[in-house]
This record gives sequence, structure tokens and C-alpha cells, in this order.
Amino acid sequence: MGKNIKSQRRGRATTTYTRPSFNFTADTRIGTDGSAVITELVHCRAHSAPLAKIRHEDGSVTFIIAPEGIKSGQEISIGGNTVSNGNVLRLGDIPEGTNVFSIENVPGDGGKFVKASGLTAKIVAKSQSKVTILLPSKKNKDFNPNCKAIIGVAAGGGRPEKPFYKAGRKYHRMRAKNMYWPEVCGSSMNAVDHPFGGRSSHHKGRPTIAPHNAPPGKKVGSIRPRRTGKKR
Repeated sequence: MGKNIKSQRRGRATTTYTRPSFNFTADTRIGTDGSAVITELVHCRAHSAPLAKIRHEDGSVTFIIAPEGIKSGQEISIGGNTVSNGNVLRLGDIPEGTNVFSIENVPGDGGKFVKASGLTAKIVAKSQSKVTILLPSKKNKDFNPNCKAIIGVAAGGGRPEKPFYKAGRKYHRMRAKNMYWPEVCGSSMNAVDHPFGGRSSHHKGRPTIAPHNAPPGKKVGSIRPRRTGKKR
């Protein structure tokens, strides 16, 4: 009797592969413009960097990625013109060469780029229609000047420098976020786990091309590629 391959089991949204978002501390949102006070720094297992709990002038409370060098009780400004560590500004108001993180992809989404601990990006060019930012991946990306970002570097730098030493610690770390780990290539699996699996050899000689009308259990590898073979 056959069974579903791993990609099919992940698509069923069972608790085995679903992230426990109900147990996360909070989602990061910048909130309303004006001044705000950082009340405390909290840990969230959904984020590698610590979160800063801020209280706005209207009494609302939101969470942002904590900047490096910030402390509890410090006052920050949102939507102003003061370029200082921890302040939240529009990309159009930030001068070139400034380090920023937690960058919004669409104005008002709360920040989607450069949110991991110790990361920062740099503004390299500005115009009336776009702002070009050098991301940690060394790629340039254009953003809307109305998108906001936090000045400085995300806190928690140096986290990847400590090794796990053994697979058991890595397992529990990934289990906290319920992430799929370890990842195994399909050719190393059994025949019932993956279409590329089976036999004892790692090199099966199976084709990695699936037709466009293949059923979900067979849609692995290259789905109807435009070309095959080594590009010369």
C-alpha cells in the first residue's frame, strides 16, 4: 500500500508541519507616527532578534525588531526627520549611506526585509520615484520612498557564531518553530517516499522532468522545463 510523499503531507496543513503561530509572542508592526517609548525587550521564538515593546502617544502598544544599542525606557520617534539609532523614518527622508533594517515592502506592512539578528542594509541611491538599498545578500532592490525602515542594526548579532555541536540541539531548535528539518534529497529516500527514491545507489538515473499535467504526487523536479541538458 502506497502513501503520500512528504510534499503532499506538508500541504495538508496538519500539526506535524504547521508553525505554532498561536504560541508566538507578537507580530512586528511599526504603528502610528509620533513619539513612542520602549517599555521592555522581549524574546519571541519566531524571531531570531529580540523584540522591543513600544507604547505610542495614543496608548497603543506594538512590537518592533529591537535595534542594537537600545534600552528600556528610551524614547524613539516614528515618521519624523531625525536620523538616530532606533528611530523609524520614511526611506525618502533617510540620507544615502545610512544603515537600516526591518524595511517595509509596501507602505504600512510593518517591515518585511532585513529582520534577522545582526543584519543591516544600506541606502545607496535615491530618486523621487524609488530608493535603492543594498541588502545583506549583496543585491540591490528598489523600494517605494514612502516605505519605512528602522535606523541602525538589528540586535542579537553574533548568534550564528556559536555552533550547535550536535544534531540533537539543532533538532530542538528547529522543533521550536516546527520547521521541516533535516532536509533530505529525494534520490536518497525510499521508493514509497519520493518518485526519485528507490534502489541502493544514490544516482538512480531517474529523469527529473515532470509533465505539466502530472498529478500532485509526481510534480517533482523540473515541471515542464523550457529546455534540458547542460547549457553550453
